[in-house]
Amino acid sequence: MSFLHAIIASLKRDEEGQGLAEYALILALIAIVAIVALIFLGGQVSTILSTVGSSI
Repeated sequence: MSFLHAIIASLKRDEEGQGLAEYALILALIAIVAIVALIFLGGQVSTILSTVGSSI
């Protein structure tokens, strides 16, 4: 019976590492999306900020 408890305990420990890896993948995906958005929208954002800056 203690062997079964040891297997269950090892599975619980593995889930924590898996959760951390999933968070890292989600963070990397968000970073990639943000970089791509800045590449495509960077010129427009710069123009808007310049307009706002000059009006102040």
